[in-house]
Amino acid sequence: MQTLEHAKRLISEIVIKIQFFIIQLYLFFLKFYIQFAQCYKKLYTKFMNDLFTKLNQMFIFGFSNETEIENALKKGLGGVIFFTKNIQSDIQSVTKRIKSYSKISPFISIDEEGGRVERTENLFNGKKFLSANVVMQKGEDFAKQQTFEISMLLKKLGFNLNFAPVLDVNTNPKNPIIGERAFSNNTDEVIKFGKIVVDEYLRNGIIPCTKHFPGHGDAQKDSHLTLPEINLSLSNLEKNHIRPFAEVKSPMIMIAHLHCKAFDKEKIPSSLSKNVLNYLRKNLNYDGVTISDDMVMGGITSAYNDIENAVKAIKAGINILLYRDCRPDVIEKVYELSKSDNDLRKNIEESYERIINLKKQCKLL
Repeated sequence: MQTLEHAKRLISEIVIKIQFFIIQLYLFFLKFYIQFAQCYKKLYTKFMNDLFTKLNQMFIFGFSNETEIENALKKGLGGVIFFTKNIQSDIQSVTKRIKSYSKISPFISIDEEGGRVERTENLFNGKKFLSANVVMQKGEDFAKQQTFEISMLLKKLGFNLNFAPVLDVNTNPKNPIIGERAFSNNTDEVIKFGKIVVDEYLRNGIIPCTKHFPGHGDAQKDSHLTLPEINLSLSNLEKNHIRPFAEVKSPMIMIAHLHCKAFDKEKIPSSLSKNVLNYLRKNLNYDGVTISDDMVMGGITSAYNDIENAVKAIKAGINILLYRDCRPDVIEKVYELSKSDNDLRKNIEESYERIINLKKQCKLL
């Protein structure tokens, strides 16, 4: 009997020890799981916060008051565009404050083509510079000199990005929006003067952005108001309108809101067209940054709603979305969609890399 009782006690002790060991093992793995979950949550939160910052870098906003743009810049907004209303005698102090608000050094941009599109006119009580067509007529030396003067003015005022020159070939005399903004209706002249202007901007520390790919020169309608249709064949486009963008090497290209039937049967803006952007990347081997024309223009707002347009543009291959006003709501909604859209996240990551590389190359970072 004693031997049996002893055996029972021994077995009971062994069971208790096994149970204790199992409990200890469970607690160990529970602690490990909790730590892993906390670590994963931190990493995921950091990743999504980083993604939000990266997405913000893909937007350039205009503004009506500094408070709204200050808040956007503190979240990582990629840049700011100034219009005539924003440029008064205190412009230098404004651009300095813009830089101070920024989480990441921003593009401080402007449309300073000369002539019809010239945003600094409040500083000079009118236009100071000549339009591209007049510049072409005055010759290469004048083109270089005027671009130098614009560069020095923009640097003095605090700008680092100019949406110029226009590389459209003005083949349609009835074109309501290009006209004298183009150097010429001759492709070779556009290429020659486009190279002079781009090189001079780069030489003097201003990032040039050529526009409006794949060519706005044959349009019969104003893309600010509606979606123009370009009915030219691809061979015609390549020979006359695309060639300037292939031969004038610019770190940034603006994509137009116009429908090119040679690329898409569906009536969509080039700024939302994967075919257009893929052609630019693969056929022209373009490795710079792509930016949309203003995303509130009539040429794109008639396509889809604001959020759909933004998502489709990013997925098509647009790296920066340009808005004349401050639209943080668009960023927030696109960010929410990106949480469950792998393709959208992938495009955000790729665009961010291109943007940061350009900022580093141009010594903004």
